[in-house]
Amino acid sequence: MKKLITYVVILVVLGAVFLVPGIRNSLKDMFFPVATIENAVHIEADDYDIDLMGINAPSTNMKNFRNKPVFLNFWGTWCPPCRKEWPSIQKLYDRRKDHIDFVLIAMEDEEANVRKFLKENNYTVPVYIAQSPISEKILPKAFPTTFLLDENGRILIKEDAATDWDSESIHQFIDNIIK
Repeated sequence: MKKLITYVVILVVLGAVFLVPGIRNSLKDMFFPVATIENAVHIEADDYDIDLMGINAPSTNMKNFRNKPVFLNFWGTWCPPCRKEWPSIQKLYDRRKDHIDFVLIAMEDEEANVRKFLKENNYTVPVYIAQSPISEKILPKAFPTTFLLDENGRILIKEDAATDWDSESIHQFIDNIIK
């Protein structure tokens, strides 16, 4: 009887894995990330055309970050989850700034507030304020929103919640895209 129950449980689990699309896709993404990357949304050249006023970095245009891996984060000093993830972003920046470009765009924020926040916390990650419209493809609906873009403009990661960006899995993911 115990064997029969064990076989039934195994069949139910396997059936769920193969027949339920959400489970199947999650497992596919976990074990076959290349398929996820191939199906990723692309950011086109026009989407990169955003004038950026530098807060602790020179002013530039987002176009200057094309053809490079980019950590793109939209945040605000008024946003508690944004503030919560900043220490891990700083650690990631300290460890990966030579391999990936960082663009953090303060949204719905005053320049003075952003400068004060960076100074009080000794943050050095490049921060900007957008001076021109942001493409609908990357315009955040929630804060914080972070994209990891590869050198071809593919969105490899989109996270719209506070995240530990200094985790080992993020570092491994970055290692895979900078090879």
